Amino acid sequence: MDNKAQHQDSKTHSESWQRVRKRLRAELGEDVFSSWFGRVELENVNAATVHVSVPTRFLKNWLQSHYYERLLNCSQEEFPQTARIEFRVRRPHDGAEQASAQALQAEGPGEPATLHRDGGQVRTGSITPLQTGSDGFEGSPLDPRFSFGSFVVGMSNRLVHAAAQEVAESISVQPLRYNPLYIQGSVGLGKTHLLHAIALDVRRRAMSARVLYLTAERFMSSFVQALRARDAIAFKEQLRGIDILLIDDMEFLQGATIQQEFCHALNSLIDGGRQVVVAADRPPAQLEKLDARMRSRLAGGLVAEIGSMDYELRHRILTRRADEECERDPSFRIPRAVTDFLASRLTDSGRELEGAIIRLRAAYQLTEQPITMETAEHIIRDLMRGSEPKRIKIDDILRIVSKHFGVNRSDLLSSRRNRSIVRPRQVGMYLAKQLTSRSLPEIGRRFGNRDHTTVLHAIRKIDSLMKDDPSLQEEVDLLVRLLKD
Repeated sequence: MDNKAQHQDSKTHSESWQRVRKRLRAELGEDVFSSWFGRVELENVNAATVHVSVPTRFLKNWLQSHYYERLLNCSQEEFPQTARIEFRVRRPHDGAEQASAQALQAEGPGEPATLHRDGGQVRTGSITPLQTGSDGFEGSPLDPRFSFGSFVVGMSNRLVHAAAQEVAESISVQPLRYNPLYIQGSVGLGKTHLLHAIALDVRRRAMSARVLYLTAERFMSSFVQALRARDAIAFKEQLRGIDILLIDDMEFLQGATIQQEFCHALNSLIDGGRQVVVAADRPPAQLEKLDARMRSRLAGGLVAEIGSMDYELRHRILTRRADEECERDPSFRIPRAVTDFLASRLTDSGRELEGAIIRLRAAYQLTEQPITMETAEHIIRDLMRGSEPKRIKIDDILRIVSKHFGVNRSDLLSSRRNRSIVRPRQVGMYLAKQLTSRSLPEIGRRFGNRDHTTVLHAIRKIDSLMKDDPSLQEEVDLLVRLLKD
């Protein structure tokens, strides 16, 4: 082919690619298209393959996992012979790297999310803590931002949120319904937020109520000081005069004497009709360093667990925090696709989610550049590294599925159509799509050289069945846990 013909083909391909982009933009919307496909470039069209390049490995994996079929279908409209899409990672740009470093420098430990621009400088808005305690007994401070109104409710925390509100609303009602209330959950899921919210709401409802919020460390420190000052009796009397006692990080309460005195105070408060709320990262029975009587008393009330945040809750938290930042600065905006990305990758705690929004906000103010997928990926890469989930392979899925359903791996890869084989095979394909970055054609090849349409049918089939069959949903959830353990 001479140079003129090659130039003509290149021009034709370029025009066709622009039409592919136009179709994608119309189908996905401007925000999603800009975030995911704005930096996708056509390399060449070779026989049945369309070669494209992207700036990052993450974007390559994400497009292969989530938009491969859509891109393939749109490409086939312009390049009818297309059978596959090949992605290549080009050399990334350095701009977002600099924004990341600047954002990290701007972020100090414990800084609130409010940022203001003063004469070109970024400064942090101040939050005035509220003190708890009475009669000279000083507790740990409360953060006024940690209210019930700012707590985002989802399936994993609905019960404990309702219990916390009930405790706050019924503080003056006797007998108390949930006493003690024991809030259990891993780090960063909202235990401290709920303790602050209870204390703040009680203070709002009953100004004269004696509210004491203490971390376990603060309680131990106060008691040790009282012992040194030979004022332990006054300390205990003051503690028993509290209307509502809230103890955070109960798992850190140590020392036989301190535990004994706390147990006495706990019993005295509960027997006297005073509310006690305790938060810890494990159930009472597993607080092995605590006295058995204390564990029994804590377990005798309502034990409410905050479960791990699902994707929907993480997305709602991110959206809420992003909206709050947008209210402060209407020019600041996080595309929906970036929020989707953050919700899918930051899975450990709410602190990670809020930290991501703070960093994006700082990067925007420092660079005055719109937030993009590439910027977001660079800015939170250390958070993703810290929460990087176990890498699951299709071989792992085949092994777990065959063992769980009692079928041979060779049967899963065979052409057999028995129901006892088809359903496990479909579940395996579904799990491969959900838990790996493999594209549909790749999954099909690993499951006995099947066509990508077969894989797509299996995914849709299992997704549909789970909506009407709770037992299948539980079975799939179990397999996911087995694979992630």
